[in-house]
Amino acid sequence: MSLPTLPEFTEKTNALGYDGVSIRTWEPNSVSQTHTHEFAVHAVVAQGEMWLTRGDDTQHLQVGDTFTMEPETPHAEKYGSQGTIYWAARRFPKI
Repeated sequence: MSLPTLPEFTEKTNALGYDGVSIRTWEPNSVSQTHTHEFAVHAVVAQGEMWLTRGDDTQHLQVGDTFTMEPETPHAEKYGSQGTIYWAARRFPKI
């Protein structure tokens, strides 16, 4: 899958109702244990690779791959030996 530019990704996710994009950088071989977020996310891997686990399902994601999650979805993340950067668009619940 090809990687969009950051402005292209931002424009696309803004059109989908997301509230902006954060650039997330992770150290090589780091792990984020199971957790949740109060926001929905749509993200694309911009550099490196990662493994995203939701329940019994683990996805191996590489540059250009995308993932989405609804708020409060339990998940864990493991990052590759070169570190990982992904761009994450967030959509917060409307109050």
